[in-house]
Amino acid sequence: MTTWKMISLQDSASPLMEQLTFFHDHALLILVIITVLVGQLMSSLFFNKFTHRFLLEGQMIEIIWTIIPSIILLLIALPSLRLIYILDEVNNPLVSIKSIGHQWYWSYEYSDFSNIEFDSYMIPMNEMNPFNFRLLDVDNRVVIPFNSQIRMLVTSADVIHSWTIPSIGIKIDATPGRLNQISFSTNRSGLFFGQCSEICGANHSFMPIVLESISMEYFIKWIFYMTEI
Repeated sequence: MTTWKMISLQDSASPLMEQLTFFHDHALLILVIITVLVGQLMSSLFFNKFTHRFLLEGQMIEIIWTIIPSIILLLIALPSLRLIYILDEVNNPLVSIKSIGHQWYWSYEYSDFSNIEFDSYMIPMNEMNPFNFRLLDVDNRVVIPFNSQIRMLVTSADVIHSWTIPSIGIKIDATPGRLNQISFSTNRSGLFFGQCSEICGANHSFMPIVLESISMEYFIKWIFYMTEI
């Protein structure tokens, strides 16, 4: 979960977010190197009145600053393409959950089990307990087993929403009349918070997402409990 004055990415809770973090660090390192080299060259030209005949006119320097950016683009593009295919991959999901965006709340259906449907509203200020997070907690959480492949089917009942949990590295649009899907798994138990990331109206900032990752044993008990009520 993010905290105040945090400038880094959230701690990853899934293999997808780990790969996104690796790519972020990889691209950031390349950008830092470029910034330092270009900054050093510009400062030397500005302060030292440095000029060189090969910088003003020279075929070799033209070749160098054409080839090097091409190599840099390849170093960024190839890992990026690999990551795109990893994010779109769906491997034999253990549980399928349908998420429907509304103005301004989410509703969920566990398609693999009968009679498990519920709405998820943000907890109002006057109903919060001391352990609740303001503007983040909901009355009904999405419950999944960790270390298991989950398929999330996302759609909308009115306008475009976006189902997003940063610490898991997933963000997918909820579009009316269209069913999008994304696959993910969590590698630890815990509560993971997200919010709608598509401006969807007046209460856009008041439809949070809370995903609870638990062990398979407790998940089966939760399923039995939800089918009985």
